Amino acid sequence: MRTRRDFIKISALGTAGAAIATSYFSLAQSPSLLDNLDQKKSGFKKFKRYPTYCEVCFWKCAGWTYTDENDKIVKIIGNENDPHCNGRLCPRGTGGIGMYYDNNRLTKPLIRVNGKDGQTFREASWDEALNLISSKMKEVSDKYGPESFALFNHGSAGHHLGHLFKAYGSTNITAPSYAQCRGPREVGFATTFGGGVGSPEPTDIRDTRCLVLIGSHLGENMHNSQVQEMSDAIDKGATIITVDPRLSVAASKSKFWLPIKPSTDLALLLAWINVIINEKLYDRDYVERHTYGFDQLSKHVEHMTPEWAYGITTIKPDLIRKTAREMADASPSVIIHPGRHVTWYGDDTQRSRAMAILNALLGSWGRRGGFYFKESASVPHFPHPHYPKPKWSWRDTLDGKYPLAGLAISNGLIDASIPAPEKKHQIKAWMVAGTNLPLTMPQKETLQKAMQAVEFIAVVDTMPMEITGYADVILPECTYLERYDDIRTSPNREPYIALRMPAAEPVGDTKPAWWMAKQLGDRLGLNEYFAYENFEEVLDWQLNQVGSSLEEMQKIGVKKFNRQFGPLYMTEGEDMEFNTNTGKIELYSTELAAKGFDPMPVFTKHPEPPPYFYRLIYGRAPMHTFSRTSNNPNLHDLKKENDIWINPKVAQLWGLKKDQYIWLKNQDGVVSKFPIKVRVTERIRWDSIYMVHGFGHSDKLLSRAYGKGASDSDLITNVKVDPIMGGTGMRGNFVTFLTEDPEKEANS
Repeated sequence: MRTRRDFIKISALGTAGAAIATSYFSLAQSPSLLDNLDQKKSGFKKFKRYPTYCEVCFWKCAGWTYTDENDKIVKIIGNENDPHCNGRLCPRGTGGIGMYYDNNRLTKPLIRVNGKDGQTFREASWDEALNLISSKMKEVSDKYGPESFALFNHGSAGHHLGHLFKAYGSTNITAPSYAQCRGPREVGFATTFGGGVGSPEPTDIRDTRCLVLIGSHLGENMHNSQVQEMSDAIDKGATIITVDPRLSVAASKSKFWLPIKPSTDLALLLAWINVIINEKLYDRDYVERHTYGFDQLSKHVEHMTPEWAYGITTIKPDLIRKTAREMADASPSVIIHPGRHVTWYGDDTQRSRAMAILNALLGSWGRRGGFYFKESASVPHFPHPHYPKPKWSWRDTLDGKYPLAGLAISNGLIDASIPAPEKKHQIKAWMVAGTNLPLTMPQKETLQKAMQAVEFIAVVDTMPMEITGYADVILPECTYLERYDDIRTSPNREPYIALRMPAAEPVGDTKPAWWMAKQLGDRLGLNEYFAYENFEEVLDWQLNQVGSSLEEMQKIGVKKFNRQFGPLYMTEGEDMEFNTNTGKIELYSTELAAKGFDPMPVFTKHPEPPPYFYRLIYGRAPMHTFSRTSNNPNLHDLKKENDIWINPKVAQLWGLKKDQYIWLKNQDGVVSKFPIKVRVTERIRWDSIYMVHGFGHSDKLLSRAYGKGASDSDLITNVKVDPIMGGTGMRGNFVTFLTEDPEKEANS
């Protein structure tokens, strides 16, 4: 079927090709060369080092990029002064060098054209590509208003392009990481404590006596400093309690593994609350001094006993009581970890609320070994005029839905991109930077409709990801190892700053996002918002304001500051005001009640798998981040494809064998594009299967990742949207197995 915007697999004319990267890549892999980086060896002085912070995941660990005498990048190591990593990078961080040497990189601007054989891309100059984008931005602004141009972003490029969009007049800027990942926990904790969790999470794991992980896979998602602190906590005798349908790495290190029936976590949390209250195990002084709604909560959970939860969760009552007492024994040095990817079943804000309430009852918020009060360095923005006030924003597209959403909802802007007479506010064009929407967004049919409906799509990326196949213009971004970026000011126990600077010239004709934003701004007549020639000017000005300089930061990479806004923990015995309606920690949420939602969490039963179907559970591998690293040559070598975890009883029922390749079909008849290898293991419940996210790429220009493993994203067609904040619950999908190639069967 012909469409307005065909999906185009980018030909080699827009990518680096083998010639650019082959010699570099073999150099980067040379063990003898890397050995010379040991400072004790005489050859060390040949190398130069440049400060950076990682772009392979959102933890953004600070490090040093080393180059040899030929200015070739040879190694990345951690910065010992960085509290995100303490000098130690995870596999992704050390493998980040593969982003630079990937021979499939985008290296030229590309423009979609219509030819006699259909749509294709052709190379373009930067002037031509930027002129086309700026002309479309002017056209959209004139016809519909600037608000109708939306930015989808992830990573450092988003800040630079976000500045452009705000100057242009649009605040329709969204990161899928909110509605597809962490949004419900932010709202759940904010409606309890008056503030969200943020990133990195302020969990005081190094001093905790009990860490509770509910679907949080530390050790596989490689949140670097948290993994290190968890290891230290285990060495000091801390209790780990892991709730998970599978024996994850964290579960294997735990004193208690609770292999819960999927979709019943909220019932377990409510039962724990019941035990904590009924056995008077809560921190009485903390609860009396700092909380609101204890009596309502006590009455609310009165019937939610461990026996009640056993029939729902399959976790035995004795184990529920034993683990609740273990938490109470450690109080207040206990953490019920808020998790990261928490968009599961559509009631995720309420599940996060239950986790927040449990932390409150145990007195862990603001206490040593619980949650500390984070602080970040305050770095002023480079001077620019005030942004124009938009006539409407993403919130207006929701028509009153999801009232507690704190940030723009990506699926909301996608819905607003599909024309309908009743939609007063519509999105007409997109810019997409650093996020691969076809593998990120659920509801693929809706995404396809939106991409066909919008008048223009510009994509900024380093790689020919699936989203580039839908672009009208592609702008090739250089990697984080080739550019300056914003000063990193992520919060931690103490304020600090980190610098990223280029260690090498950009490959091909790639450019940094700050340069793209400035060029577009100048073309749009927004020069006052970009009153600098290069980004070093911005950085040096900002650093001078905080008592440093670009010259100093180029030498040290990370600089720490003294705390300015109070102690790391609460002062015992003193009252504290929280940013809630009552000024207290709200066990009974007045804000939720005012919006018409349950003020305290209520368990509701979720659909179960049909006969011969199994719940689809997905997660992370320590060497990969989402779908963006599966083609990275260094990280691909560590894990080339995903596999599917199947319980031995289920494998026997189906006659499946270890390493056999099968296809997956979901409850709506959608079949995985590629087969996946079977892993038969006792480490997964019989009613579920597990696979690592980010594989099964369908673009052949990703030469290493193409067709390797299956994509869980393709199989997520049933989405339950959280009515409180719009998060997309994606774990209500079920799969069955096909042992024969479905395409061959169809053709025969």
